[in-house]
Amino acid sequence: MRFGINSFLFTSPFTNASTKLFKQFKTWGFETIEIAIEDPSHIDPAHVKAELDKAKLACGSVCAAMGPGRDFRGTPEEQKTAMDYCKALIDQMVVLGCPTLIGPVYSVVGKADAVEASAQKVEWALVVKNLKELSAYAEKRGVQIAVEPLNRFETDFLNTCDQGLKLIKAVGSPALKLHLDTFHMNIEEKDQATAIIKAGKHLAHFHACGSDRGTPGNDHIDWKPIAKALKKINYKGDVVIESFTTDVKVIARAAAIWRKMEPTRNEIAVKGLKFLKKALK
Repeated sequence: MRFGINSFLFTSPFTNASTKLFKQFKTWGFETIEIAIEDPSHIDPAHVKAELDKAKLACGSVCAAMGPGRDFRGTPEEQKTAMDYCKALIDQMVVLGCPTLIGPVYSVVGKADAVEASAQKVEWALVVKNLKELSAYAEKRGVQIAVEPLNRFETDFLNTCDQGLKLIKAVGSPALKLHLDTFHMNIEEKDQATAIIKAGKHLAHFHACGSDRGTPGNDHIDWKPIAKALKKINYKGDVVIESFTTDVKVIARAAAIWRKMEPTRNEIAVKGLKFLKKALK
């Protein structure tokens, strides 16, 4: 188990210049970084990899930014845009030495509505079809995809572990895994530990976030059962702090962060990492 930090806490978009953050992340004690690549043109992956090596950090995951126009259940044009974007990320991951593409790799974030059952079936079939193609591409490139259920306010497509497992089964690719997040699970799951155990071998990535998106440990989540569940399934993947603050305006608006939840974002990183190392190890 390695501990990482998502780049959105400190910058958006992530560019070549953002690699200056790596030294500080390493000093704080992080082993991996989760890089949110909003547009593949923003980085030279070879340069980023060189800076990672210099800082003795690994890119444990690339976070897909499923913004407007990127939708595997949308129009043909939106589906193509999403596919081209995700395949470009996978190509960059190979150069970065990154094993996992994570996030809501199925639909544009914020698309949440009461869709009729007949329309749901159509959307489901579209996502399965597109993920079959993308997963096959990931297999050939030697990487994996971990789809993340989001809470009901951010998507109406995938909210729970059960739904994620159903999607993985429908796609039927060894390259498609599950990504769980304590923030979203706190809203959608009856019991977080039960969801983790149910995910079992399919769990490939884990976000450890406070119940309010703030510092893990400085919240009401009961972390002891979560730690036991991760141990029970012998989870070996990354545990990443994904938090957002008002400092990064674009992401704050997208994630509905309207107030300062912690004194500083540095505190979220430093105190969060200290807590997770004690709670999960």
